[in-house]
Formats: sequence, structure tokens, C-alpha cells
Amino acid sequence: MPTSEPPSTLLPTAIAAACPRRRLLAAASALGLSFLLPPLAARAAARRGRERSRSLITLWLAGGPSQLETWDPHPGTAIGGPTRAIATAIPGVKIASDYPRVAERLAHFSLIRSLVSREGDHERGTHAVRTGYRPDPVLPHPALGAVAAHELPTAGLDIPAYVALGSDGFPGRGGYLGGRFDPYRVFVPGLAGQNLVPHVRDARQERRLVALRGLDERFAAGRGVPVGATLHDHTLEAAVALMASEQLAAFSIADEPAAVRAAYGETPFGRGCLVARRLVEAGVRSVDVTLRGFDTHAANFTGHAAQAAILDAALAALVDDLADRDLLESTVVLVAGEFGRTPRINPLDGRDHWPHGFSCLLAGGGVVPGQVVGATDPEGVAREPERPVTVGDLSATVLAALGIDWQRELMTPIGRPLKLAEGTPVEGLVAG
Repeated sequence: MPTSEPPSTLLPTAIAAACPRRRLLAAASALGLSFLLPPLAARAAARRGRERSRSLITLWLAGGPSQLETWDPHPGTAIGGPTRAIATAIPGVKIASDYPRVAERLAHFSLIRSLVSREGDHERGTHAVRTGYRPDPVLPHPALGAVAAHELPTAGLDIPAYVALGSDGFPGRGGYLGGRFDPYRVFVPGLAGQNLVPHVRDARQERRLVALRGLDERFAAGRGVPVGATLHDHTLEAAVALMASEQLAAFSIADEPAAVRAAYGETPFGRGCLVARRLVEAGVRSVDVTLRGFDTHAANFTGHAAQAAILDAALAALVDDLADRDLLESTVVLVAGEFGRTPRINPLDGRDHWPHGFSCLLAGGGVVPGQVVGATDPEGVAREPERPVTVGDLSATVLAALGIDWQRELMTPIGRPLKLAEGTPVEGLVAG
């Protein structure tokens, strides 16, 4: 039930904001949608018997995190600035000292230090890293999360298969897969979803739903094709199923112990990471969690220190939690942004956009841990990193780690066959 485009949002906002769950079975029956609501016992049995497929959690560092202040510091050099480095759980590998908790857990991860992209603009760079393709004006590409939801369907899942948590200026899209693979966006993580709390009495809401169905049927008469293209019916059905589902509780952290919430951090991003764990545990295929604030053209070092305090706690807690619950083997964790920052420090004590050698972290699923791929020039002279990894290669690696055939071709709406990824998996990063 995407909330990112007007045709997909108006209906759930109007209906889901007002429908009480305890009367939804009756309302669904009145709408002729009771087929969406199988008996609770049957749904619970289906969930218990379901083999856990792999899921993807993407921690999106919006704005372009500096590789030099995160996973690829070069202290004591002209380009290193004041950032210090600390040892990690991978022998001989150091990361920025603002990440002590992640450093202790780095053995769960593999690190790519040589990502390259041809896009240095925020929106275009985000598209490139999220999809593995450069933007195309005639063919919108699906984000990795949408591909995961499409290629790894989950039976018995009432809540959306692709969820985006937090405010993101350039969220992932379903692209040519269609609007139904857009993410369900939750701007304030940790609550019981959004626009799902009733504001009218039960009987009134039931009358609204019945009246809405009557209007829909009259409007759709003779307009089948254009009405279908709006995803109006799909959104209505998804909203009704979601509002009646026990799985909706996965969006709320009210029942989490105080110690767990504290470990993630009492921040929107920390709560988003905790919700992400709950969602994949419920069977959601892909979750994006966004942390904004990395566009540090000025005050780069203080800006990154502030973001590190949030990210270090949340990422460490997420990996611990996934491992403790036997979810890490089935969950790929990607930590990335749209590009890195320049080796040169500008007059405002900042760094500018740099897509020519930046870093990301990968863990879980089919990712081989403890690997370090590529290297950047500590003097900032060489523009090209050692062993460059394109954003297409990153996409292929993530899909392969999810168990998805990254070479599979889909026929796009414009009649053009296109692979799920145009790169190849990074050698040594995906278990055979």
C-alpha cells in the first residue's frame, strides 16, 4: 500500500485513518473483500510453516556520507583532517574512531572502499545506488527493495512487502515493476503504522466504506482500463487487509523492553532500525531506514560526529539483535549513501560531492563477512580507487546475497528486456 504517489495515498488516508480494526471483518464483508481476510488461525499456521526467505534492510545515509569520516579514514595525511581511526574486529582494518560499537562488530560485515558512480547529483546519485542504473528519462528503474519484494513474494503477508521508514527526499520506487511495488512510507517510525487510527465510531465508518464502494462501482463503469491504472482498488484492498491484520503490531515498539529501545538509541533512526528488525521478523521482504544529515559542504567534521553518535548505536544494536534472533543469516544489511565526499577539505571546513571512490558496508544473508574490497589513495592524488566496484556491481552483489538471480531479464513496459542488475557480483563477497 504505497503512500508515495497521489493515486496510491488518497484512498488509504481517507479510509485507513478511520476504520476500527475490531469491526473490520464486518466492513470487509460489506465491501465484498472478505476473501482478503482468511481465518486468523489459518494465517498464523501459514506464517509458522513458511520457510524464511531472505530479506533486505538498507540503512540509507542521505546526503552522501564521507568515506574519510566513516569506513575509510586516512589519519595523519593531508586529506584526513582531524578524524582518527580505531582498530576493528577485522585484523588490520580500521574505521573512524566515532564508531567504536560498529568497530567491535565489524567481523559481521564486509567493507567495500572503492565504490564508483557516474552521478554526483543527490537525486541522480541516489537513483544510481538504489537501483544500480543511471537514471533513464523513459524507463524508471526499480529500487533494490522493490526488486526483492517482486522476486521473493511472501505468502500470508498482510503488511506491505517493501517499507520505507523515516523522511527521505528521494525514496525508492517500484519503477517499471509498477506502483504496487513502491514502498509503504512511515515518516515517524515506532508507532502503529500511519493513518490507521480510527477517528469516527464503528457504525459510521462501516457506512462510509459501503458508500465508497458504491461510488467506486459507478465511477468505474465504462472506465475499467484507466481506473485500473490508478491502483485505486489495489490500494483499498491492501488498506483493509492491513488494518485488520495482527501483523500491524510489527510497526510498533511499545512492547519492546526499555533496554532494547535504549540500545538502538532514542532517536527516529534508532527506532526505525528497531522497527526494521520487527518487520523482517514478520516476513517483510525489504525495509529502508533513512538517516539524513550527511550533506556536509560546511562543518563536515562536527556534522559527521553528530551523525555517528546516532548511527553507531543503532547499527550495532541492529546487528546484535538480528544475530541473537537467528535473523542475520536470512537478512542482508546494506549501509550506504548516494556518494562520498571529496578528499579535499574546502574553505568552509567541509567536503563536497565525490562519486569516484566511496564506501559501504554489507552484512548478513549470503554475504561473506570479514572482507575488505578496494582502496583509495591516502594522499588524494589518484582519482580512481584500487579495484573499483560500480554501483551496478553493488546491486548484483546484494541481489546474489539475497538469493536472487541478478542476471534474470524482465520485459519492461516499453518492450525492452532488462536485467535485474547490469553489473556482476563482487568476487569473494557472496557465498557460493
